[in-house]
Amino acid sequence: MVHSAVLKAFVLGWLVASLQLATAQVEHPDAYPKHPIHLVVPFPAGGAADIVARVIAKPLGEALGQPVLVDNKPGADGAIAAEAVAKSAPDGYTLFFATYGAMSAVPAMRKQLPYEVLTDFTPVISAGKFAFFLFAHPSVPANTLAELIAYVHQHPGELNYASGNTGAIVATAELATSAHLAMNHIPYKGEVPAMNDFLAGRVQLMFATPANALPWVKEGKLKALVTLQDQRSALLPSVPTMAESGMKNLSIVPWAGVFGPAKMPVALVQRLNAEIGAILKRPDVESEFAKQGFEAHASSPAELAAYAKEQLVVWRKAIQLAGIEPE
Repeated sequence: MVHSAVLKAFVLGWLVASLQLATAQVEHPDAYPKHPIHLVVPFPAGGAADIVARVIAKPLGEALGQPVLVDNKPGADGAIAAEAVAKSAPDGYTLFFATYGAMSAVPAMRKQLPYEVLTDFTPVISAGKFAFFLFAHPSVPANTLAELIAYVHQHPGELNYASGNTGAIVATAELATSAHLAMNHIPYKGEVPAMNDFLAGRVQLMFATPANALPWVKEGKLKALVTLQDQRSALLPSVPTMAESGMKNLSIVPWAGVFGPAKMPVALVQRLNAEIGAILKRPDVESEFAKQGFEAHASSPAELAAYAKEQLVVWRKAIQLAGIEPE
């Protein structure tokens, strides 16, 4: 009986201590944050995702009363950053500016990943969609998509195309499959690292966001052939859509959203959702996004969760149709 009473007292004490520890680890939303927050970006500094994340980070820090520090973790098409966030404490101090790469494309292109999109993250809010264009080096004697297709048919295997992310890989593969194009793939760890070779003509084509290519288009050092958007972009209004160019729209969508590690407290998620949602609607933020061709779109956490699940299916189908075998 004595041993039983001692055991019960020990178990009760352990449960109380565990509850106190768990409670202490989850801050009350009114007390959050007490120190800087890290917003992890899965690409190098200077790219479209990095620029958009920084546009959000500054006013978010001002709203929360603590700096929001952008932490660039490039590599493995976003998988390195995603794994780091998934393994972080769910206390609201590590957030993920996730893009379609880590959350849609990579899970469809790899048989094994160190994280699960639908279980290892807490959806916070969608951010929006990136503009995507097919750019060409001036050495390519084509000014339209139709002219490019005709040229590649006449010169199979001669052109090199760069990819700075999985979106570019899948977009080019889809186009090449549908138009029967034979080209050489040169992968890079981001659009920024690819740009030097692109400008030098060592690679001649690249699907990319306008963040890095637009200034060179204006200087005549690159040219834009087509946009993947449903409508022409205000950034390059003379560039036609895929439909206007006589091709079907590609199935993929270059999207972005904010996630945290799994099991984040609901109150913190709700607060971050409200703060970021208000930022996405600010005219000054929308103006900065417009310069990057980024279209903001806020959502509830539940809507983002449903969208992430839907996009996994979309990208798996796109990758299958493009003839890409998961590794």
